[in-house]
This record gives sequence, C-alpha cells and structure tokens, in this order.
Amino acid sequence: MHLEIVTPEASLVSGEVTSVTVPGVDGEFQMLNNHAAIVSLLEKGTVRFEGNPAIAKGFENKFTKVDGQWSLAIASGTVEMNNNKVIVLAD
Repeated sequence: MHLEIVTPEASLVSGEVTSVTVPGVDGEFQMLNNHAAIVSLLEKGTVRFEGNPAIAKGFENKFTKVDGQWSLAIASGTVEMNNNKVIVLAD
C-alpha cells in the first residue's frame, strides 16, 4: 500500500509500506494492505510504519528506525485510508 505523511512544513514520506499504525482518538490501530476505507482523527502519539518509502531530505532526523519499523512522533492529525493509499495529515 502507498503511504504519504504530510505536515504543514512539508511532505515527509511517500512510498510503499506493508503496515501503518496510528494513534487514533479511541486507541492505536493498524492498517494493512486492502484495509477497509477509513477516516479518523489522530491524537498525540507515534505513527509507525514498515517498509522503505522515500523520506524527504532534511527531515530524516524526525524519524527513528528500530527493527525495520519507522516511527514519527505527532501532536495531532487525521488519517485517511482508501484504495490502498494511506494519507496522514500530521502536526
């Protein structure tokens, strides 16, 4: 599935991933390939994903990678999953 993470500063991530985990307002949840369409608000927490998407130059220091899983701390945001494309709008 395709992941895009966009902030007011820049588009931070774009590329193929195998899973995305986000901090929803009712708890953390994970999206895998062919997940049902969803739109959700996000709260302060960590967006995690597995894969090797392109990370925008100059923003690599915002991410950590442990055991093949990337992490990005966010303050809030929204997520949309539709047709195997995940878009995270994050603050």
